Amino acid sequence: MGSLFLQKGVLVWLILFSLRFICGTTAQGTVFIDGKIAIGRIDKHFICATLDWWPPEKCDYGTCAWDHSSFLNLDLNNIIFLNAIKAFSPLKIRLGGTLQDKVIYQTEDHKQPCVSFVRNTTEMFGFTPGCLPLSRWDELNVFFNKSGARIIFGLNALYGRSVHPDGLSVGAWDPSNAESLIHYTVKKGYDIHGWELGNELSGSGVGTRVAADQYASDTIALYKTVQDAYENSETKPLVLAPGGFFDESWFRELVNKAGASFDVATHHIYNLGPGRDEHLLEKILDPSYLDGEADTFSKLQNILKTSGSSVVAWVGEAGGAYNSGRNHVTNAFAFSFWYLDQLGMSAAYDTKTYCRQTLIGGNYGLLNTTTFVPNPDYYSALLWHRLMGRKVLATSFSGTKKIRAYAHCAKQSQGITLLLINLDGNTTIHARVDFNGTMLHRRKHRHHHNHRKSSIKLPRSSKIASNTREEYHLTAKDGNLQSQTMLLNGNALIVDSSGNIPTFEPIYVNSTEAITVAPFSIVFVHIPYVLLPACS
Repeated sequence: MGSLFLQKGVLVWLILFSLRFICGTTAQGTVFIDGKIAIGRIDKHFICATLDWWPPEKCDYGTCAWDHSSFLNLDLNNIIFLNAIKAFSPLKIRLGGTLQDKVIYQTEDHKQPCVSFVRNTTEMFGFTPGCLPLSRWDELNVFFNKSGARIIFGLNALYGRSVHPDGLSVGAWDPSNAESLIHYTVKKGYDIHGWELGNELSGSGVGTRVAADQYASDTIALYKTVQDAYENSETKPLVLAPGGFFDESWFRELVNKAGASFDVATHHIYNLGPGRDEHLLEKILDPSYLDGEADTFSKLQNILKTSGSSVVAWVGEAGGAYNSGRNHVTNAFAFSFWYLDQLGMSAAYDTKTYCRQTLIGGNYGLLNTTTFVPNPDYYSALLWHRLMGRKVLATSFSGTKKIRAYAHCAKQSQGITLLLINLDGNTTIHARVDFNGTMLHRRKHRHHHNHRKSSIKLPRSSKIASNTREEYHLTAKDGNLQSQTMLLNGNALIVDSSGNIPTFEPIYVNSTEAITVAPFSIVFVHIPYVLLPACS
């Protein structure tokens, strides 16, 4: 009965889906994919999300959107929260944020009192210094082990420095408190994927800044601390820095002076401006605006390529709109346009991991701050995680600027996965796929002689028909871009009464059919019947 109900649901959706075309316009287009070589290679686990320090008293523009979502007070017993993380198997989680540079780590000798953050508008960042109790660190690590999360912890990089009136923090970083936490972590056997130094202190900084040459010295000091603490460990955590906004000359100096002593250059992205901006939706739907971030990815890629070091790029924190985002925009269906475009674009510039601000907290969480129920971007992230493989293919779209197109070799299966995003609310796109000049929809027979002339190879066996592809169409409930309910092939994605994450059921389409991309929709297309040289 369940299967029959699902089939009927899909049928109804297909009818409604088709009716939308009658009301709007249609257009043709072609996705061009160069399958000769990969242009980038992401980490096996590319998707990452953040947990922040903000207390419930953190408010922006009169709205307090954080509640109990700090990893100091988060309910670690919530079953939806556990299942949401476990669904990624594993999910990278970066612990950090603005207040991390005001955090003291409790020590086993309890020499200093462990106090909470207190709201104080005269203090930098609006709060007094706070403390991470070792008991909470223990609880967190038990939970992370249970959920299978891989943790990147952001360390206080202002410890031991003094802030001058001009905003420059001077003096060397004092690693003693961080050393205490790291050695305690090693002693307890907690698995940490990486230690990151500081938050938004690069370039002109946020609140304060640190000069690049000093930061390089401090990064080297962190590297030595990690090497010493993990001296007897078979594997050592990553060392990451600087966790700040990209400044070309600053980042270049850091990499040139400390490139041998850290693994990952992390940068933050809030390219949409403040959360109070009433034009956020317009920016998200503007392809020219979205293109603007490519310059940052390109410049950082060039710095790393020419440095001679093995440092790689991550987006260490990206919430799109700063100051906690905007309710019903950055936690709604519309934000998947921005988010998935960011994932695709960053990967095309060889970014290895992308950390979304936040997993939970503020108005840009993948999960609802109070109910823990997934927002649309959670499902977008999970689909990406399951479908998009490590190798990135050069992809472009001809026909309209409103289609964003990205392709990767498929994950844990043959073929490729294509991501198409339609930013046009009135036009349905019928897209063909072209590999190296050969139109995909013409390739129906396994042994046609033209296959020998192409760089495409057909797999010898497949669990589904050799000319069938899988499609995952994402739309907003009732067509409302500000809805917090996402539909997959017409069915609402919702957790069940036991807190289980829903399964993703594709529709199967014959390869002779063009890919249909409805207005204001997103489509993942798994094409298993092509093998490109880049994917072999």
